[in-house]
Amino acid sequence: MVIRLRFRRGPKVAKKRNSNRQVALAMASLLTPAALMALALALWRLGMDLQITGPFAIKSGFFSHWQVWIGASIALLAAAALLNRYGRALDRHQQKPVQPSLFETAPTEK
Repeated sequence: MVIRLRFRRGPKVAKKRNSNRQVALAMASLLTPAALMALALALWRLGMDLQITGPFAIKSGFFSHWQVWIGASIALLAAAALLNRYGRALDRHQQKPVQPSLFETAPTEK
């Protein structure tokens, strides 16, 4: 005896659009404060070299130099800018920004 089970077709599984863009915007928003913290550490170390501030927390090693912290800050800001550009790119199907800028004005009709 052969039993056949027939199932109804359910809804098609669709990919979520722009989910990667939302993740990119979230990561970019976290990288900007990290870049500012790296810049603060660079200024602290530079201030210690100029004998303006107190002793730096990292006394020796690779991360004890202010140039490393400046480079890290620049790299983090560049990564944040690239992620912001990707996250706010035009959607191919809608031809409008995924998340408009806060300072963007609406077009006026004449």
